[in-house]
Amino acid sequence: MRRQLLTGGLLCLCVSVFATADDKHHHAPATTNAGFEKLKGLVGTWVAADENGDPTEQVVSVVKLTAGGSAIHDTLFPGGEMEMISIYTPDGDDVTMTHYCMLGNQPRMKADAKAAGNTFNFEFDGGTNLDPAKDAHMHAAKLTIVDANHLEVEGIGWVDGKPSAEMCNGMKLVRKE
Repeated sequence: MRRQLLTGGLLCLCVSVFATADDKHHHAPATTNAGFEKLKGLVGTWVAADENGDPTEQVVSVVKLTAGGSAIHDTLFPGGEMEMISIYTPDGDDVTMTHYCMLGNQPRMKADAKAAGNTFNFEFDGGTNLDPAKDAHMHAAKLTIVDANHLEVEGIGWVDGKPSAEMCNGMKLVRKE
């Protein structure tokens, strides 16, 4: 009987310790990165704007928080053959974007979040599975938060170590209601 009580007590203690430890992992770390906090406002579904700036039915981007609020997951052209993902994370005072491209490479870009205002200028900061001197890749991006329901995105693609006008053209997006 004493053995069962001791075993039961230890089991309760272990469950309590694991439950408490697990609870600590469910809270997002505090961040002081104002730019990243501003980008969190993009969570939602975004559609292409027509020539008059009005929303169309074409879903271009689905943005959600992930990793306990420490990362922003942006699915571009969801469900299509050109589907891609960009992940935004704070990096000190900067914001880093890693773009998982349909070209099979993963360029990483960084924006100075302190200087951002409503515009984030992401500049190439390395990447994986690419040689920037020769491989086609997204080399820079500019995100402008026009207002809570309008976003402009301009990309700069590179081919053979220089900008390419045929890649990563600009888009005007409207939040889907």
